[in-house]
Amino acid sequence: MVNSKVQVLTVAGNDCDGSAGMPADLHAFFISGVYGMGILTAAVAGNSYEISDQVLMPIEFIDHQFAALKKDFKIAATKTGMLGTSAVIRCFHRNFAPESFGKLVVDPVIITKHGNFLLDNEAYDDFVKLIIPMADIITPNAFEAQALSGVEIESRESMMTSAKRLQELGAKNVIVKGKHENPTQEKVEDLVLKADGSYQWLSMPYVSTERLNGTGDVFSAVITAEIAKGNDLFTAAEIAKNVVYDSISKPIIVGHRHGPINLWNAHSK
Repeated sequence: MVNSKVQVLTVAGNDCDGSAGMPADLHAFFISGVYGMGILTAAVAGNSYEISDQVLMPIEFIDHQFAALKKDFKIAATKTGMLGTSAVIRCFHRNFAPESFGKLVVDPVIITKHGNFLLDNEAYDDFVKLIIPMADIITPNAFEAQALSGVEIESRESMMTSAKRLQELGAKNVIVKGKHENPTQEKVEDLVLKADGSYQWLSMPYVSTERLNGTGDVFSAVITAEIAKGNDLFTAAEIAKNVVYDSISKPIIVGHRHGPINLWNAHSK
């Protein structure tokens, strides 16, 4: 019975302040009631003010992490976080197999919520060609969806067009997260588009706060956990949306500026 607990995996970078990346994923796995594991791709030196440095893991070491987990565990679902370079993207493509690592949730981590690119051109091209076609579910923010699909997102209709373009690139199911940079907006809407063409809109009130670090990580990590537990995509996405809303609606004061979200508030519910 060594594999009786639902097990999930994140392949991501480590943010040393605990607000995003692998720490956020593991926090989200914990509150979702699954056992979380992590394959480390990079380590970031940062705090609530800035990111000052990062170190990439050697590709051979990432290979060894995949091999170690494959040998011992029964992983029901995996999510990607920061892959970062062509070498890491190709390493992931080479090592990932559904029979060993379950369903794949791709959180692109290619463009920040402020619109800044995180990949160079070669890595971006490899991500599109190698990673998107592997995705059972992809969860881009609005800027990522715009870049990947070539569709400017300004309405529900354009979000749907963008999501369908991502399916044409190979992703089975797509969740396009709505924009949330306008302090006058009343709500944030996300689109969930299934492989069979059915869809659902998720809406929550807009919350004005700087305590947002890790929202995208947590959203996709909760979806990963819920899919691993056997929930369908609509249910998983709705649970994830609620967790994120609960986590940002009652902030905790950790750090001085762009702090982490409050998963305790979501967990307490």
